[in-house]
Amino acid sequence: MNREDQLYTPIKDLLERQGYEVKGEVGAADVVARRGDDPPVVVELKLRFSLSLFHQAIARLTVTDLVYIAVPRPGGRQARRQLRDNLSLCRRLGLGLITVRADGRAEVHCDPGPYAPRKSKVKQARLLREFDRLRGDPNQGGATRHGIVTAYRQDALACATYLAEHGASKGSVVAQGANVPKATQIMAKNHYGWFERVTIGVYSLTDAGRQGLADWAYSET
Repeated sequence: MNREDQLYTPIKDLLERQGYEVKGEVGAADVVARRGDDPPVVVELKLRFSLSLFHQAIARLTVTDLVYIAVPRPGGRQARRQLRDNLSLCRRLGLGLITVRADGRAEVHCDPGPYAPRKSKVKQARLLREFDRLRGDPNQGGATRHGIVTAYRQDALACATYLAEHGASKGSVVAQGANVPKATQIMAKNHYGWFERVTIGVYSLTDAGRQGLADWAYSET
């Protein structure tokens, strides 16, 4: 589909099957539908998801609570994620979402309504664990020059700092000296390429590790 008016007929058919009288381009709205004394339904049409589409739909909420956005069903590699993310946004904004398939069939993914997000205790616990593990406030609310400092990176930096000062060491010694209980696991996994195994259970610092210490020197504490 390369024109917005190609969305109109599938949307109109969908609403008419539900007993609505449908008209296009009514005032500022792309589509308006009425059914008896029920509140009107407004649908905003666009060829793709965009910020302006959401702005238009939100503006229509001053007229009625029953506002939908309608777009061609996304295709391509990112289609599933694009649909999922925009569906979530519609729900948060109290908007409905309709997509139109290439064969002309209109599908309703959600109806307008108040958003009541379900809280995830698992995600909350994960967030708080990361908060407690972080040493200080290394990110200051935004990305650093080399990226975000995570608790895992701080542990890796502590291990690297110990090896830089003491040379090749056993994982258990690094764990105690750097106060990183999972030091052996971190060095063995070597996610950043900072460590190399000298012999069983003994690790040393690589050139990449020394560069990492230079790059991240400000975030070690």
